[in-house]
Amino acid sequence: MAEGKASMDELGQVFEQQFRGKPRSPMGDALREFKRNKVAVGSLVFIAVVGFLALFAPLFTPYGYNVQNTAYARAKPMTPYVITTDKYEQCHWKGTPLDFGCTVYILGADGLGRDILSRVVYGARVSLLVAIIGSSVSLIIGTFYGVISGYFGGKVDELMMRIVDFLYALPVLVIIIIMTVYFKALARSGATGFAGFLIDLDQAMGGLLFMFIAIGALSWLGMARQARGQILAHKKKEYVEAARSIGAGSSRIIFKHLLPNIIGPLLVLESLAIPGYIGLEAFLSFIGLGVNPPTPSWGIMISEGYLGIKSNPHLVLVPGTALTLLTLAFNFMGDGIRDAIDPRIHGR
Repeated sequence: MAEGKASMDELGQVFEQQFRGKPRSPMGDALREFKRNKVAVGSLVFIAVVGFLALFAPLFTPYGYNVQNTAYARAKPMTPYVITTDKYEQCHWKGTPLDFGCTVYILGADGLGRDILSRVVYGARVSLLVAIIGSSVSLIIGTFYGVISGYFGGKVDELMMRIVDFLYALPVLVIIIIMTVYFKALARSGATGFAGFLIDLDQAMGGLLFMFIAIGALSWLGMARQARGQILAHKKKEYVEAARSIGAGSSRIIFKHLLPNIIGPLLVLESLAIPGYIGLEAFLSFIGLGVNPPTPSWGIMISEGYLGIKSNPHLVLVPGTALTLLTLAFNFMGDGIRDAIDPRIHGR
């Protein structure tokens, strides 16, 4: 009896400690699971470092991305060179401990004698902007469209999903290429009015605006289907019925009850789609339909250097390595977020 009583006391102490401890939450559990994934955490740190370098590019690059020194075209990495006074005045590192970088191509030079290190760092801005804008547009439009379709159902759902099915039947890459070609032609036409305003804005952004429009036009289709499926799975559950029974309106049910419960899987899906946006931008830039020169893009840098890859492999290897590492980092981070939100994937 004494042993049984002692066991009960110990069990009671365990329960007491559990209840006295800080209550657990789904977000806290997901964060703990994510921290356990060292690869995902490392990838997040790498993405943060790349973002910091891109944001403060003038601090981490010797020159602007379009400063040319044609006398040293395609110079190999760590090649020293002579510059004039006016070129030295343009060096970001002038008079600092990194002053030596003003006269050394640390990662080499491209065909116009532009510093590859500078262009790679500035090019990260394009890839990260496409990742952020593309995923945001897809998440916002797709979630809104799918939630409306799934929640109201009936003829509304039928009509909205048939539109999605029609757009899904189109060759997405071909449509995006056609749209970018049209935008490029529109920019050369000298249009006025609202079209002229968009052209001027696109030129100020280095050609990114029309790329965002082209990528965002069809990127939301998969997100819309996922959001609709999540809504259909949740809208008949008890907590929704309880909210409806006390007089909650559709907007309150959607924004206060349904969205908080479905947003996690949608964020996971979108995080896994980001490498696709980065790769699409690089591909469009590679074939000459991306950003406008001289705005640097890793795809443009690979396109300009691949013909001389045998004699000057650094022209392709440097931007290619940067593109590969950033894409892998987003992939690993997305996998980590997915595993953290649904730890049952690995049986935890």
